[in-house]
Amino acid sequence: MSLKIFEYGQEFPLESGKKLPNIQIAYHTYGELNADKSNVIWVCHALTANSDVFDWWPGLFGEEELFNDKEYFIVCANVLGSHYGSTNPLSINPETSEPYYLDFPQFTIRDIIHGHDLLAAHLGITEITTLIGGSLGGQQVLEWAASKTIKIHNLIAIGTNAFFSPWGIAFNESQRLALTADPSFYEKRPDAGLNGLKAARSMALISYRTYNAYGVTQVESDHDKTDQYKASSYQSYQGDKLVKRFNALSYWYLTKAMDSHHLGRSRGAVEEVLHGIQGINTLVIGIPSDVLFPPQEQEFIAKNIPNAEYYELHSFFGHDGFLIETKTLTQVIGNFLAKYNSKAEQLNLIQENE
Repeated sequence: MSLKIFEYGQEFPLESGKKLPNIQIAYHTYGELNADKSNVIWVCHALTANSDVFDWWPGLFGEEELFNDKEYFIVCANVLGSHYGSTNPLSINPETSEPYYLDFPQFTIRDIIHGHDLLAAHLGITEITTLIGGSLGGQQVLEWAASKTIKIHNLIAIGTNAFFSPWGIAFNESQRLALTADPSFYEKRPDAGLNGLKAARSMALISYRTYNAYGVTQVESDHDKTDQYKASSYQSYQGDKLVKRFNALSYWYLTKAMDSHHLGRSRGAVEEVLHGIQGINTLVIGIPSDVLFPPQEQEFIAKNIPNAEYYELHSFFGHDGFLIETKTLTQVIGNFLAKYNSKAEQLNLIQENE
């Protein structure tokens, strides 16, 4: 379960027309690929997560959880642009022998999926039993299904959309304004823009949680206070946490990639693209309290993918509910997969008896 690196030593073309001379993709695998390669669970991670899904999605993934390493071969790849091992703005540009910094080319969700395709081929994976992701991970899941570059049996998209909304882009741009307001952001050094990153994370957190959640978790018992509020210190604490584990340049590029998400780009109407995702058992999960990806976006996806199922996950925590409400997710996803596994077993019995 240790971090692994896939080195792709060839030119990597980007959707923009630009090219990276080579890339590397960091990834984790858990369990063993079975003989007929039919036990693959592929997880697409969210904005600042890494490829160690057992670490950041406990309760759903783990040795004793629904998705475990005894039954499945689980793969999670760190996305292009993230500093958790994959090629990113702090990687060395072989043409200059210096880090790319802001010379790193912009990339899209489709470029991330191109990287996933290369890794799947490297691992000998020709089909994915279950493809799952939430938030930016859900965008990847839908883009991969729409690209039709690999066979997918079950698709689970949580708290995501078919194209990123103007509302979401506005949230991201506000965070990028915070990044670039930090004068050090433009300096060519690994720790550039950290004060801006702290402010950006504080902004983002408001879109991940809810009014009611703050009203309970950050409520004051001392009504005589005029400063040093819990909510203030909480925002600062969360900003500091991200600063300790992430870098501002990766954050800037990844929010741009999230903005780029649009299933209809160069394909036609989004409804038609979703309708073209056929022959895949699809579960779409929305969270009514989600401010960043409101449930009408998931309803739209489920309405337009043939025979897709929609489930509303009620959570006190808003968008972050997809990481927290794992007990409910285990039940809902487990029932969904059991239903189709049962159908597949019945079909196999019928075919064997013919």
